[in-house]
Amino acid sequence: MVKKCVFMKIGKIITLSVFCIFTIFPFIWMVISALKTKTEIMDVGSFFPQQWQWGNFYQVTFESPLLRYVGNSLFVSAATLLIQIVTGAMIAYAIVFMTFKGKKILFTIIMGTYMLPSAATYIPCYTILSKLGLLDSYTGLILSNCISIFGIFLLRQAFMQVPPGLIEAARIDGAKPWTILWKIVCPMTKSSFITFGLMNFISCYNNYMWPSLITDSNEKMLVSQGLRKFFIEGGAYGTEWALVMAGSTLILLPLLIMFAFTQKWFINGIGGDTGMKG
Repeated sequence: MVKKCVFMKIGKIITLSVFCIFTIFPFIWMVISALKTKTEIMDVGSFFPQQWQWGNFYQVTFESPLLRYVGNSLFVSAATLLIQIVTGAMIAYAIVFMTFKGKKILFTIIMGTYMLPSAATYIPCYTILSKLGLLDSYTGLILSNCISIFGIFLLRQAFMQVPPGLIEAARIDGAKPWTILWKIVCPMTKSSFITFGLMNFISCYNNYMWPSLITDSNEKMLVSQGLRKFFIEGGAYGTEWALVMAGSTLILLPLLIMFAFTQKWFINGIGGDTGMKG
């Protein structure tokens, strides 16, 4: 029995190690490619460069507008996420804890919009922003993504785990809905908020299609469109792939740092832990 348990543990370790290698390999390859010359990247026969080209990172950092693009993406993503958290939490609170006619129908309609392809909303959203004069602006980028259906669903599921008696007790004590939401419900479902925030921040940070449709000026570009426009020119043969890899590595750093600090709550949120005991 002991030997069987040992073999099962070894098997799990080997299986997880193999999956980890396959998962992390693209990132390792990207970093190593960032330290090569363009000719070495095209040579599939060598994995490591003959001479490490650290100047590639210096070039994309100080001789290109990449840091500005990263700053634009961080600002837009943070502002968008803040609004999404507020609106998502308020809607989820109303659906779970408030009583009104048509509540189930409202939730059905909200979830029904989640099935719409994002491309189907581009034309009406573009028309609305154009009439409001918000094209090619940070305000347009932020307001056009201020509602997250995924966030509403995730927070609703988390709020449903909060004991109704606790909410009733707070109401009897005279607490207002706004106080109950942010002082009681939010701390008890913290891991779900962090999961929601991390996933939506990454989605907004990496968004390419929609920002490229409504922004034209170089100073307002986000990282995905900025990286493509600045480094990828002249087709595949004219692309400086070493600089693209170096830029991609720097773009990923904020996301890796964020995940490193929030991974515990992120995993708890995925697992459905609301932070309550007993």
